[in-house]
Amino acid sequence: MRWIIRVVVTLVLLLIGVGIGGWLWLRAPDLPQAELETRYVGSASRFAELPGGIRLHYKDEGKGQVLVLVHGYGDNLWTWDGWAGALKNRYRIIRVDLPGHGLTQAPVGTQIDVAADADLIAALATKLALPKFVVAGNSLGGAVAWEVAVRHPDKLRGLILVDAAGLPSDKPAQKPPFIFQLLQYEFARDILKTIDNKPLIVSSLKGEVGNPAVITPLIVNRWADLQRAPGHRDILLGTFVLGKGSSGAAIAKITVPTLVLWGEIDPVLDLSVGKKFAATIPGAHLVVYPHVGHLPQIEIPKASAQDVGKFLDGLH
Repeated sequence: MRWIIRVVVTLVLLLIGVGIGGWLWLRAPDLPQAELETRYVGSASRFAELPGGIRLHYKDEGKGQVLVLVHGYGDNLWTWDGWAGALKNRYRIIRVDLPGHGLTQAPVGTQIDVAADADLIAALATKLALPKFVVAGNSLGGAVAWEVAVRHPDKLRGLILVDAAGLPSDKPAQKPPFIFQLLQYEFARDILKTIDNKPLIVSSLKGEVGNPAVITPLIVNRWADLQRAPGHRDILLGTFVLGKGSSGAAIAKITVPTLVLWGEIDPVLDLSVGKKFAATIPGAHLVVYPHVGHLPQIEIPKASAQDVGKFLDGLH
């Protein structure tokens, strides 16, 4: 009997040791803000001091009609590189890093808050004295975009939703990507705050798109680096809001011209959500991309940017 107890104790201690060893191997502290800015600030980068102690990083390129772009959960403004490259010769493209993302700095205790982020976009527009603009958002950024339309309709000429969060699916619940499964649990989020999440980023991003080859090492390394900016992981992992939906009542009150772009095989927010947005917002137009997943701006930047250009040119 004693030898059985010894074996069990030995195995438990071994598992604890492996767990501690694995955590020590994966442990990754925050990266200094100055180091990240040296690495990633470009000629188009700007910073704005906004309410709530937010130092917002954004890129401002081109001239003409203004298009403001808002990325999704865990992402950064570089997700829009393809759109910016295709559109900045004809329009003024402003891309933002939300609090907890990219190079934007936010106070300790900041949480992901879609309504607060929408107000932040409006505050930036006021600070920059922007004329009425079009706002576009992907995923969580799509929820921020439609919140701008709900809360600050006087500032907008149009709205573009790209696989946007905010309405529930009509289909039976599907198994979400592994990272989203982990984020449901507080203990998992606490662990993820302290380690290098690059392996999870790779598997998550490749699982969200139709063509995994579009997820390059450059994209993955930038995601991983910027999520290690001071305080970002506390914000990103403090709450998980992507799956939360709206009743649709507020969305139904949106009156600005709206374009809905959706990947046909999006595993995060399936096509039924895109169809519901198009049916809920009066006059909205839906474009569906075959064989495309959750990130059309990365998977098919030229084709999706072309649809955006047509939409912008049709506004009066």
